[in-house]
Amino acid sequence: MSDWKLDRTYDGAAGEIRWTAFGREDGDPVVLLHGTPFSSYVWRHVGAALASRYRVYAWDMPGYGTSEKSAGQDVSLAAQGRAFADLLEHWGLAGPHVVAHDFGGAVALRAHLLHGAGYRRLALVDPVALAPWGSPFFRLVNESAEVFERLPENLHRALVREYITTTGGPGLHPATLDALVEPWLGEAGRPAFYRQIAQADQRYTDEIQGRYGEIAIPVLVCWGTADAWIPVAKAHELAAAIPGARLRLIEGAGHLVQEDAPAELTAALLGFLDGPADGPGGPDA
Repeated sequence: MSDWKLDRTYDGAAGEIRWTAFGREDGDPVVLLHGTPFSSYVWRHVGAALASRYRVYAWDMPGYGTSEKSAGQDVSLAAQGRAFADLLEHWGLAGPHVVAHDFGGAVALRAHLLHGAGYRRLALVDPVALAPWGSPFFRLVNESAEVFERLPENLHRALVREYITTTGGPGLHPATLDALVEPWLGEAGRPAFYRQIAQADQRYTDEIQGRYGEIAIPVLVCWGTADAWIPVAKAHELAAAIPGARLRLIEGAGHLVQEDAPAELTAALLGFLDGPADGPGGPDA
């Protein structure tokens, strides 16, 4: 991960958060949220492209990437939603654009609907937002996290590596796969991987799913048509649940659209973020 550095820290209630900001100093702020079991590293290419027009903020959620990983840490979606709202206040961002992937989508939605975080526009990329969610593997680990934590390091590495390869789409470059696995290795990383799965609970999206109709900002839903973790049917369901939401399907991309189709995703985001401040809805992206 030598080509991606989070050079700043924020001490939050759920632990130390690593973050960075780059791009145009006078640009409108865009905040990038990652999902699980990933980190802000997945946004490196798209973030670099957005930086020519925007001030880009990226962060690793507590328990992920280079942020703090510790025994007993609360890394639930509830904790992450509060952490994001606090981080926006720390940055002094009252209404940034927000781009959120996977669990990051649930984090952004919870911060907005439950903690009053204000956004100018919200782009949701293959988000965890609608019940039911969680693969059979995910549910198995959720039920037996303490058993999986005792796996030898070589077997744990293989498990994480194989799990990430099941996202669908054309597949990941070996170096990218190595970078995504790396934060979950070692004395801190191994238990952290199972901790975040053990604390994943659908009730955290159930709490907000019925409120998506209250969202009154422009929303873009992007989805890879070859997503093997969350079926593309959820894209249509989510877009229908949010008033005026735009839907953009990216052909052939899996769950990690940022890796599978960065150019197409960047184009979709720029078309959305650069659009007029017309409130929710508008023409399809």
